[in-house]
Amino acid sequence: MLVPVLLSGGVGSRLWPVSREAYPKQFLPLASELSMLQETLARTEGLAAAPPLVVCNEAHRFLVAEQLRQLALVPGAIILEREGRNTAPAVALAALHALAADPDATLLVLPADHIIRDQAAFLAAVEVAAPLAGAGQLVTFGVVPTSPETGYGYLRCGEALGEGAARLDRFVEKPDRATAEAYLESGAYLWNAGMFLLRADSYLEELERQVPAMAAACRAAMAGVSGDLDFLRPDPEALAACPGDSIDYAVMEGTDRGAVVPLDCGWSDVGAWSTLWDVSEHDSDGNVVHGDVIVEDSRGSYLRAESRLLAAAGVDNLVVVETADAVLVAGRDQVQDVKHIVERLRAAGRSEAALHQRVYRPWGSYESLIVAERFQVKRIVVNPGETLSLQMHHHRAEHWIVVHGTAEVTCEDRSFMLGEDESTYIPLGHKHRLANPGKIPLELIEVQSGSYLGEDDIVRFQDAYGRGGTPAG
Repeated sequence: MLVPVLLSGGVGSRLWPVSREAYPKQFLPLASELSMLQETLARTEGLAAAPPLVVCNEAHRFLVAEQLRQLALVPGAIILEREGRNTAPAVALAALHALAADPDATLLVLPADHIIRDQAAFLAAVEVAAPLAGAGQLVTFGVVPTSPETGYGYLRCGEALGEGAARLDRFVEKPDRATAEAYLESGAYLWNAGMFLLRADSYLEELERQVPAMAAACRAAMAGVSGDLDFLRPDPEALAACPGDSIDYAVMEGTDRGAVVPLDCGWSDVGAWSTLWDVSEHDSDGNVVHGDVIVEDSRGSYLRAESRLLAAAGVDNLVVVETADAVLVAGRDQVQDVKHIVERLRAAGRSEAALHQRVYRPWGSYESLIVAERFQVKRIVVNPGETLSLQMHHHRAEHWIVVHGTAEVTCEDRSFMLGEDESTYIPLGHKHRLANPGKIPLELIEVQSGSYLGEDDIVRFQDAYGRGGTPAG
């Protein structure tokens, strides 16, 4: 059986400030109304395949589950990594899980943050690759290059393996401009897109041959796997001991079983704002505009407003991206340097590196509206049927005002309902819980007051999501 495997471990730092560590690009609707993860899942609908496996960071587990729920899609499993070990171990975890259900499982490995415009061409390439993978070949898909791109690695094609495929000769690192132009002219090189089709047992055999320590650690991690709600949690200590490496370096570069199938499908990895400008619809002046934007006498720019009006006049070839708490302004040819800004934010301990002003939780979201000394105002949204943990704060009291929907409130030994325009007070040190028993989202304004307002001032007593006494509701 064919098993789609989505790798959802990236953080997309080059797309800051929209993509952040806690809510990275694969969960964002950057190219359509669907998120990139959802687009990748939808791309597999034309295949006769088992339910997909998703390998993701533990911190993103509820984001993955919610986006699958929005598509009414039940996964084969969501496999959690406490810390990423790169793609080779991630694929090994998926392979071990797939083999437990089907000894003939074939994995279609897809990064969850790529764009493919021509789904028919993608499905046709998978069809070409299927018999090769079935015969034990480790097949990678190489994108037919459209320009001498220096930001991608390349694959060199060897002798033909029937129609539409070739032996994988070698991987090539990102070239300089002159070398990339020579690759393009030769016709023997393809962009390395990081997509694969391979039998689970063939992959594990090759991994054990080349990196036995990695294979052993992954086997130990899955031998100690535990269920956690809808998630699979490999043994964290075994996984922490696993060497980290990409599937390219750990397996594909050293194998004699590699094959490559060309893919001409309007592919992009959306690795930077300039790439998103390339794949988006332009106006008559070459601008890409998203959100509430007014443009005057400007050309070739990417202009995105997330929370307020953005006006641009007399600018050329810029990227301007506005969010509720940060604004990026960069030359369109300098956007690769955005990652250095994120590194500086992290080094300074600034929350903007990881968190948006709106923070998503398994029960909904909260957004800080005003933060001042000794008080804070938040907008809280609780999804229908969801419940926050039973909790208590040592240093703050809270006022809740319902503005939309119905709230079920527990405070100490008292439970009661609040409707729109009603409010309540939660004294410091009181056990309390908030729930949404209704069919529509519950929206309320929370006013916190006290000597300390940090998200780590929380003690959980009960939690529907299996979290301990850690921050954030």
